[in-house]
Amino acid sequence: MMLNRIEHFGLSHLLLVIFWICLLFGCQTDELDQGSAAEEEKTNDIQNKIMPLGASRVQGLSPIFESYRYELWKDLVDGGWSFDFIGTEVEIGFYSDYQGIPFDADHQGKGGWTSGKILEDLAASLEKAGVPDIVLFSSPGGNDLLNDLPYVDVIENVNAIIDLLQQVNPDITIVIELLAPGRTDFMTPELTELFTQAIDDISSIAIEQSDANSQVISVNMHTGFLDDYLFDDIHYNKNGAVFIADRYYEVLQNILN
Repeated sequence: MMLNRIEHFGLSHLLLVIFWICLLFGCQTDELDQGSAAEEEKTNDIQNKIMPLGASRVQGLSPIFESYRYELWKDLVDGGWSFDFIGTEVEIGFYSDYQGIPFDADHQGKGGWTSGKILEDLAASLEKAGVPDIVLFSSPGGNDLLNDLPYVDVIENVNAIIDLLQQVNPDITIVIELLAPGRTDFMTPELTELFTQAIDDISSIAIEQSDANSQVISVNMHTGFLDDYLFDDIHYNKNGAVFIADRYYEVLQNILN
C-alpha cells in the first residue's frame, strides 16, 4: 500500500526513491521478460497455482521493506508442497536460494494500487499469467482507505474481484485478509474506525461469497499485529513478513492438494 500524502513518508521513503532509481534499468529488464515468463505459466501443470494479489505489501521492495511471499514460499518448500506462485509481476528484490531452490518470484502486487485498479487490471492479468487455484488477497481496500476514497467503492470492488475470480475458476479458493493495521502513531481514530469497518465487512463478504465449490476464507492479520512488525508506517519488515506468512500457511495447509 502507498500513500499519496507525502508527509507520511519521511526518511524511509526517501530511501525508496533512491533505491528505485538504482534499480531502474534492472526493473525495465524484468518488465521486458514478464511476457515470456507469463507464457510459461500457461503451460504449467502444477496443481496448486497460487496468485498473491494486492498492492505494495504483496510487491515488497527488499532489502528496504518486505513482502510476505518469500517467507511463505520457504514455509511451503519446508512443507514439501507442490505449488507455483503465478502473476504478471516479477520480484526485483534480493532473496537467497533456499534448500538449493531459487525463489519463485511471480506475483500480482503493484504498489499504490486501489481495489478499483486491481479490478480493472485483473482480467488481463489472468489472461497473461494463467488461472490460479488459490488467490491470496492482501489488504483488500487498504489503499482506498489510506487515500480517503469512497468506502462504498471498496465493498463493491472487493465483491466484484471475487466474482471475477469465481467466474474464471468456479473451484477457486480465495484467502482474503482482514488487513493488518499501520503503525500505532500513524493510525488516526478515523483511519482506525475505517479499518475496523473493513474487517467486519470483509468477514461478511467471505461468508456470503463462499459456495459449495469455491471457498472464500478470511484470515485475521489484524489481531496480534505489532508496531515491531513494520518497517515504516504501513510496510512490513522481516518480522512482519514472517507474521503474515505464518498466518497464510496455517490456512494453506488445510486447502492445498
